[in-house]
Amino acid sequence: MTTLSDFSATTLTGQERDLSEYAGEVVLVVNTASKCGFTPQLEGLESLYEELKDEGFTVLGFPCNQFGGQEPGTEEEIGEFCQMNYGVTFPMFAKVDVNGDDAHPLFEWLKSEKKGLLGGRIKWNFTKFLVGRDGQVIDRYAPNTEPKDITDDARAALAAGGTDAG
Repeated sequence: MTTLSDFSATTLTGQERDLSEYAGEVVLVVNTASKCGFTPQLEGLESLYEELKDEGFTVLGFPCNQFGGQEPGTEEEIGEFCQMNYGVTFPMFAKVDVNGDDAHPLFEWLKSEKKGLLGGRIKWNFTKFLVGRDGQVIDRYAPNTEPKDITDDARAALAAGGTDAG
């Protein structure tokens, strides 16, 4: 059975990170962009992370430039933008594709676990996937779902310890 721990990704600073580092945590995986109408959600994602991180919750941000060219910057520029404008301290990774032939394997797996309305394809920036402590996908959220609206599901996943978030 595939889990979040089976993947790795490159951080904004160029290090390869094994996602097994997050085993046992509840994780929200989000494809982000700096120049999107949903970009202010970075503030809400940071708030959610700050509120729940001591309970074993984290947010993993994956910049993506596949939707309207809304993430044109370099990894360094993305990191500076997220930190300076939204105080982001949760882990951010290098730009990835989330759809198509070059889609990152993590997003191929996430989409296969929770297909969404487009038969698996990610519709836009700020699509979110909630992963339980066991590394299994619990739910998928549309780009317009505000981070604060995921709080109850995240808390339920933290309490449940597995994929049954209620």
